Amino acid sequence: MSVGHRVNSDHQLARLLQIGIVLEEVVEARSYHHYQSLDEGSLDPEIESLLEHAAEESADHRERLESLVDELDAESIPFEEIEALVEAQYGGTDPEDFDDILYDQLANEETAYKFYDDLIGALRASEATFGIDRDRLIDVLVEIREEEADGVEEVTKVMNDRQ
Repeated sequence: MSVGHRVNSDHQLARLLQIGIVLEEVVEARSYHHYQSLDEGSLDPEIESLLEHAAEESADHRERLESLVDELDAESIPFEEIEALVEAQYGGTDPEDFDDILYDQLANEETAYKFYDDLIGALRASEATFGIDRDRLIDVLVEIREEEADGVEEVTKVMNDRQ
């Protein structure tokens, strides 16, 4: 499901926020997967810290999004349906598809950033009234998007430092 140009109902907003929740779960799971795949002899403190931070940040984002969904007067969408939407739209790769942990992490951060950027744009283009304060909703999403942008910058810096 694409974010589209406008968000017109609490149901549609809840569905999009739930997609964000699943995206965050994917980022968290992939970060943990990479962290666990590191050999003890090749543990790099900088990469270890980066992956740990990404997983913690994703968990925080997920909790913030879940709180927003709870405030909406909308029917919850089954997890399996949302997971299938995320897989179809954003899950074209597995962690093993990347030659390097950092490339995968960068792709994850960029995907999340783009999703939130599109969602914020769709909310700003919409004139619909939601069961949640629009300004607070957008503020939360902008904060999350900026944290994703910081993650992109952090991964890029680590990658550049290693060249």
